[in-house]
Amino acid sequence: MNLLIDIGNTNLHWALHDAAGLGPMQGVRHGRGVPLDLLAAWETLDPPERVLIANVGGDRVGRATARVVRAYWGLDAEFAAVRQGYLGLRVAYPEPARLGVDRWLALLAAHERGAGAALILDAGTAATYDLLAPGGHHLGGLILPGVEMMCDSLLAGTQIPRGDLVPVSDPWASDTGAAVATGGLHALAALAERLHDRLAERLAAEYQGPAAIAPALLVTGGDGARISPWIGRPLALVPDLVLRGLARLAQDPPPVLEVGQAPVH
Repeated sequence: MNLLIDIGNTNLHWALHDAAGLGPMQGVRHGRGVPLDLLAAWETLDPPERVLIANVGGDRVGRATARVVRAYWGLDAEFAAVRQGYLGLRVAYPEPARLGVDRWLALLAAHERGAGAALILDAGTAATYDLLAPGGHHLGGLILPGVEMMCDSLLAGTQIPRGDLVPVSDPWASDTGAAVATGGLHALAALAERLHDRLAERLAAEYQGPAAIAPALLVTGGDGARISPWIGRPLALVPDLVLRGLARLAQDPPPVLEVGQAPVH
């Protein structure tokens, strides 16, 4: 059994992985450390054989998590790192190591599940978009503030009062707080639609076939469920997409990696 851990900017998620597949995902807010409710949850686990971590939350929380792993089970945590060409996945960045490891693992999971071409939206503290062409060719991506960060930055830079930021189901709102919250969801959803359409157009031009014009749209991240209903395209909500990428890495021998790698995006 392996313990797989996804440390994001705000939340830490984990799941167990064995020959039967990936277990249910659980999560906590980490606050740059290891919260007590996580320690309590891990005390009930059977000792894992390996612990694999994807960390974009920073060196502090990465090292703290590694210390807990060592204290609980006497294991050295293995931190995933981007590998150019792994399983045929070619990263678009000239310096692949500068791509966030969470984005790389999501791409790897999409590639491994046979998605062919895909747009991946990871809606967390930051919202990242990555485009994948057939054959494991990463085309690049975009990064925006996530829903909460959009709202916080708008309120910090204006005189808009901080009220109840509750989105409404209508296309527009009749209250300032609802207008701010709903606007953020619209913005991220609209960009997903735009990029999905552009990817379909590019594939149709390059591959000259109907199978090439229907890229998958995969949505993950803590706000994935909030944003998905606003996206007017067929999509798959895959909350544990990064952990699925880690599960694929777990099939390999233990890599020799540095503990607590700095987050990059």
